[in-house]
Amino acid sequence: MSKIHIAPYINFQGQAREAMEHYHKVLGGKLDMFASDEQGRPRPAAPGEPIMFAQLESDDVVIIASDGNPKYPAKVGEHIGLSLRGSDRARLTSAFEGLADGGQVKMPLTDAPWGTAGWLTDKFGISWNLDIEKS
Repeated sequence: MSKIHIAPYINFQGQAREAMEHYHKVLGGKLDMFASDEQGRPRPAAPGEPIMFAQLESDDVVIIASDGNPKYPAKVGEHIGLSLRGSDRARLTSAFEGLADGGQVKMPLTDAPWGTAGWLTDKFGISWNLDIEKS
């Protein structure tokens, strides 16, 4: 069985670059920031571009962030969720379905250039982003 990982996913509503650069300065490690191209695929973010996805890895610390989606503006208390990631498609699909039970699917599991992604709010109001990495 392959491992799955959990990390905080923070919607910074337009301040992801500033926040992630600050955390990188404080924690060190490797910081990757991506914008999206015309087809919605990730590409390295140029200075000043909105951040579609950012990830800071430092030792065993992982923080994931974005500038959010204008269609879903973050409200206080909803700007942070959990990201569940790994390569075990069956296990993560089952987790997505279980978390969605009694909750609200915001984006069903959908194929993307980097793998498969989905987003939901569980019945307790917790936001979850699931990413199934390509094998």
